[in-house]
Amino acid sequence: MLDCLILGDSIAVGTHMFHQECVTYSKVGINSWQWNKMWPAADLSAETVIISLGSNDHRYIRTESELRKIRERVHGKKVFWILPHGNNPKGGVTIEHIDEIVSKIANEYHDHIIPIKYIQKDNIHPSWRGYKEIVKETE
Repeated sequence: MLDCLILGDSIAVGTHMFHQECVTYSKVGINSWQWNKMWPAADLSAETVIISLGSNDHRYIRTESELRKIRERVHGKKVFWILPHGNNPKGGVTIEHIDEIVSKIANEYHDHIIPIKYIQKDNIHPSWRGYKEIVKETE
């Protein structure tokens, strides 16, 4: 079993920069539906699993269903969800709605939720300090 696995979008890519010992299945700009299509058979077993998805989802993505597909495949002693801080409002879904879905699934599985405390000017991605705080929370 792997020690650490990071799944997700650009925030996951950034987290991996500060947690390079982890294996990652992540891609900049990816939404949860695309993630499931890109890694349908990946082994998602690790001591620690960090998930960052939802920021790139839009009105045509069934976010809850897609995130549940991922979570059902995850096997880890500790699972962390990075709570999205912002998204593109043109996508037709509020970040509050995405956060509700992420929190609901995390709570059902008794996973840990990590809010992004320090944000870049784009109001979506963590600052360098924010990434360091995320990594610190998962150790």
